Amino acid sequence: MMELSRDEFEDLVGEALDTIPPELTAHMRNVVIVVEDDAPERGLLGLYQGVPLTERGDWYGAVLPDHISIYRREILRICDTREDVVEEVRITVVHEIAHHFGMDDEKLHELGY
Repeated sequence: MMELSRDEFEDLVGEALDTIPPELTAHMRNVVIVVEDDAPERGLLGLYQGVPLTERGDWYGAVLPDHISIYRREILRICDTREDVVEEVRITVVHEIAHHFGMDDEKLHELGY
């Protein structure tokens, strides 16, 4: 298992977020992205909880922010090198943000995420 401090890991999540094109991030409203040390189940690297943009309608308002969790220890557990961690963080961040935009796991796996 790789060792990386929480601060270093959070920096990697920030760097991954910086790779998301601005034309997409401009549509990310009411979303919180957090790093959590432990996942609710083994093997879960990230989790999107919320209402995808594709499902929001006139009723959507005055709701809690969507919540994206990136699970530090699970990602570190499956990585052997820092480069592996950087890549897995990037893939996980993109994967969870794609859920916010309404993409399902099947489509994301087809695209390599």
